[in-house]
Formats: sequence, C-alpha cells, structure tokens
Amino acid sequence: MTNKSSYLILYMLLGLFAGMLSPIQTSINSELRNAVHSPFIASLVSFLVGTIALILLVLIIEHRRLFDKNVLGKGKIVISGNPWWLWIGGILGVIFVTSNIFLLPIIGAALTVVLALCGQMVIALIIDHFGWFGVPKHQINIQRIFGIILMVAGIFLIQHF
Repeated sequence: MTNKSSYLILYMLLGLFAGMLSPIQTSINSELRNAVHSPFIASLVSFLVGTIALILLVLIIEHRRLFDKNVLGKGKIVISGNPWWLWIGGILGVIFVTSNIFLLPIIGAALTVVLALCGQMVIALIIDHFGWFGVPKHQINIQRIFGIILMVAGIFLIQHF
C-alpha cells in the first residue's frame, strides 16, 4: 500500500467518523430543544458552544487573530474581491442544524439522517458536475445516478419498515 492510499484510508475513516457525529449531534440538540422549548434556542445554544470551542482552538492552535488585517476594514468584514458565497456557510449551518432539531422528534433519527444524507449527495453530485465553489469537476454518470436511486430506495425501506 502506498503512502498516498494510506492517507486516503485515514481521510475516509475521518469522514465516516464525522458522519457518525451528525445523528449524535441531532439527537442531543433535539433533547436540548425539549429542555429549552424551542428549536431555534436549541440551535443558538449549539452554535454558541461551537463558536466558543472554535475561538479557543484558533487561539490555542493557530496563535493568531481570527481575521487577517486585509479582511477587516473599518470594523467591517470586507467582501470585495471575494465571492459573496464565502460568507453564508454559517447561515447554511443554522438551517441544517435547526431543521434536523425540528425533524428528529417527528420522523425519527434514522429517517432524519438518511434524508439529510440523500440531500447532501444530490447537491454534491451537482456541485461536482458543474465544478461550483472551486470544486474540481467530476461528471455525473450512470453509476452515480444509480447510487442516488439506491439511496432513495433506502429512504423508502427505512420509512416503511
């Protein structure tokens, strides 16, 4: 096994591990929703705790301020020269996390996760196909489409059994 393929296996295991955290996070946040009586407050608490953790990691690991002085201008984040979509990741995260908090008690953990995963795969194939957001292009082919069909079949099986 080459060194490159060893790293690929480690990266794939990291991706698998990160994917395993999503239903755990959603289950915990759903219980937090019950405690605070709001999916929005639960999402806020989740993001607030995550933000504090990230600030600490940046300060401890990177030993630098959060933004380069060229990114900040007169107290504002400068967007000029950068694509507008660089700044919406947090908003997309809020929608994703809050939706999961809302859905889990209604449709269950398994269906919530598999629907989110299927949605991620559909848009990921489109992003790959067109090379959006600076991603290298990978054409949609029959095998990838078949993979999505199998995921939809999996959703049906999870929903009905």
